Amino acid sequence: MPDDLFTTMTERYRSGNLPWADELPPPEIIALCEALPPGRALDLGCGLARSCIYLAQRGWQCEGVDFVPEAIAQARERVIAAGAADRVTLHVGSVLALDQLEPPFDLAIDIGCLHAQPKEAVPVYVAQLRRLLRPGGTFVLFAHLRDEADADEQRWTTLSTLEEGFRDGFIVDRMLRGTTRMADATWASVWMWMKRS
Repeated sequence: MPDDLFTTMTERYRSGNLPWADELPPPEIIALCEALPPGRALDLGCGLARSCIYLAQRGWQCEGVDFVPEAIAQARERVIAAGAADRVTLHVGSVLALDQLEPPFDLAIDIGCLHAQPKEAVPVYVAQLRRLLRPGGTFVLFAHLRDEADADEQRWTTLSTLEEGFRDGFIVDRMLRGTTRMADATWASVWMWMKRS
């Protein structure tokens, strides 16, 4: 993970400048929780663990990973306050190095983590996920998108990078493209629902 991203994210958690600090996860995760029976879930780039907490309160056993120690420290406080400490385990670490986690998981989610990784990291990320998610398991991804033609832009990811990266070992069930607004910024974005083949 680039040092500048680590520094930026650490400063955001310390300052409380977190547009994603809602108590509840996005509606897409809430709907998913209603549709699936409880099992074992993995949140990649879990931040403040809002998805982990929501799932745990509905019977899931959850593990979350984030590379920012300050995020995990705040997430642990939230987990304890929510009474979910017996169902949520949090790890400080990179989503590209998950050897400490044991499969199988029934569900994996990523709300805005993979899109911050460099393109060359995508195969490593996918290999980790393929190892951890059981065949038939569900993966839900949210990502900000940049224009395919903007080859020099390094921020966010492209739809073709995602489609190519998950071609081996995953089947895309559904994809929903849209626009995300945070404060004064607007980005193209996508939700992808996949099954581990």
